[in-house]
Amino acid sequence: MSARPAATAATTTAVAAETADPCCAAPLPVLGRDVTVPLVTGGEVTYAALDYAASAPALQRVWDDVAAYAPYYGSVHRGAGYLSQLSTDLFENSRAAVAAFLGCREDDQVIFTRSTTDSLNLLAAALPADCQVFVFETEHHASLLPWRDARVTYLDAPCTPDEAVRNLERALAARDPHGPALVCVTGASNVTGELWPVRELTAAAHAHGARVVLDAAQLAPHHPVDIAESDVDWVAFSGHKLYAPFGSGVLAGRADWLRAAEPYLAGGGASRAVARRADGGVDVEWHDTAARHEAGSPNVIGAYAVASACKALTEAGFETLVARERYLIDKVRAGLAEVPEVRVLSLFGDDAPRVGVLSFVVDGWNSSHFAAALSAEYGIGVRDGLFCAHPLVRTLLGGAPDEPGECGAPEAAPGERSLNAIRVSFGAGTPDEHVERFVRAVRELVRDGARWSYRTVDGRCVPDTGAAEATAA
Repeated sequence: MSARPAATAATTTAVAAETADPCCAAPLPVLGRDVTVPLVTGGEVTYAALDYAASAPALQRVWDDVAAYAPYYGSVHRGAGYLSQLSTDLFENSRAAVAAFLGCREDDQVIFTRSTTDSLNLLAAALPADCQVFVFETEHHASLLPWRDARVTYLDAPCTPDEAVRNLERALAARDPHGPALVCVTGASNVTGELWPVRELTAAAHAHGARVVLDAAQLAPHHPVDIAESDVDWVAFSGHKLYAPFGSGVLAGRADWLRAAEPYLAGGGASRAVARRADGGVDVEWHDTAARHEAGSPNVIGAYAVASACKALTEAGFETLVARERYLIDKVRAGLAEVPEVRVLSLFGDDAPRVGVLSFVVDGWNSSHFAAALSAEYGIGVRDGLFCAHPLVRTLLGGAPDEPGECGAPEAAPGERSLNAIRVSFGAGTPDEHVERFVRAVRELVRDGARWSYRTVDGRCVPDTGAAEATAA
């Protein structure tokens, strides 16, 4: 069955033709591109979604594919009915599509999860006994925190890619060489957008007998990810950052540790056979395929959505997508560079290659206040806070560990400094006008100040509705 209507295929072909030349590339069609939002100063404006690093809007292609499949929905793997058989084929074909998108090796497994966080927690639960884990403090909490049952070495934030490799080599050289080891690295920072030296880090890890898991949550939506080429052992990413909704994620890579581990969840689907023993207990034979860690009825629609997004990005062509994104990055960076009060955060320096993710602070502004004004007065959605990467943001801002600042919940009042930053992020569905409006808004807010009054409510900076009442009176 082909769940994608012919009209959608034609649309995809037309978009691919438009984007053949990066100089005139068009954004890919996404849901919400025509949504309007009210401004606190009056009127409405088309919403500028510039928070792709948190959740990217779903591609129209993905939505159309899922809608076409929805009437054929059925439970997978164990149903004899036509819809169950069709859904089983769709689910397993989705697994194959993701494997192709990631350049998986022949023996690699692709496991569907809920998110990057879920994927890395699954891998953490599958670590061999006495495994040593090495992770940089710069990681997202999804990569930083799951390794609670392992011996963890946290590495300081490096100032250059070369320093990252040297720091890892030094740490690995000092480890117990006889036990298993895992290195967790990000492909692209969710705070600075900077690309990390994945191949070099992987080579260093393998030279010291360690394996590597790549957190590709921010990399996969922007750049091709090839497991075989990069030689990483596992890749984890989230569907909701890859232009697919419905709460699905992927863990893909080597099967041996996964087959040897107890199932991530115990239940139907993970078990091959269950029998009562004479003593009243239960004997269980677990699957050694991906099903071992996919107990319960799987999220078939979510898996199909991820596969659809993988196919759509591949067909659009990463070369074109990357070229257009670099154009948008240059536009944003050039605009911010014209505002002296703005400081863009970076580990590796201004010239470091990056994806469409930039974080910054503005002199004289509380970051939550600035983000609230962008939303309320310009219809621009960005993110402020510590971005679930508290150690990294605190390092970049030079703050003490006990200064105010929580992920999305600043404590400082408008106008007061807080240990938080503002993040703007964009991707394949971002039109030029959105980044142009953002740059103009930053310039105007810094020059003229906010046009509205704001106050802090439950840790968030919001427009002061009392100001409207006072104006009306």
